[in-house]
Amino acid sequence: MEAEKALTKETIVVLPIGAAAKEHGPHLKLKNDWILAEYLKGRVLEKATVVVAPTIPYHFYPAFVEYPGSTTLRLETARDMLVDLCRGLARFGPRKFYALNTGVSTVRALKPASDSLAREGITLRYTDLLKALGPIEKKVARQVGGTHADEIETSMILYIDSSMVDMSKAVKDYRPGKGRLTRDPQSDGTFSPTGIWGDPTLATREKGRIIVEALVEGLLKEIEDLRVIPLR
Repeated sequence: MEAEKALTKETIVVLPIGAAAKEHGPHLKLKNDWILAEYLKGRVLEKATVVVAPTIPYHFYPAFVEYPGSTTLRLETARDMLVDLCRGLARFGPRKFYALNTGVSTVRALKPASDSLAREGITLRYTDLLKALGPIEKKVARQVGGTHADEIETSMILYIDSSMVDMSKAVKDYRPGKGRLTRDPQSDGTFSPTGIWGDPTLATREKGRIIVEALVEGLLKEIEDLRVIPLR
């Protein structure tokens, strides 16, 4: 009965996405993205009038399958899961959804999910992490390159929960390349024996504070922008 009152046509439902089983090098946890998603949804709840669904712990992460403990759904499965979740909740009223997305490859499944739902009059927006963090990364990053378990991601977790980081195991591991990470130097892809792509040794809690606070501000803006879109 409480859910019935909360789920109206005007309600925005936030769907956090954060991998609970995806490698992040030797210094971060497999549940790194889940930690990030849980933190961010709490910050959103502090400032925005939204309904937050349970955090989704599995999605489309094909770049990490060679590393023990890492899991991925097929793109079609990840796409359809979001479509089904939004459709199911839309039955009770909501027509606007925001995927609080903490991944990069996830966007490849979120875009077709959004397109599919749009044809049914349901709006799904989502975080594009590279676009959201790009401007602030340019200001604080010192690493040559990287996007995974790197200076930026490690700094964020140092700020959110430093107990989830073992900096004594952080190493620089960056080789320019394209495609998935691989542990095999003879294989196609980007060679990374550690599963890191970047330089986490440069991470600091202060950098994390700057990045995370900017990201929270951006998330809140995107949610408010969604609020003013006319219902269909």
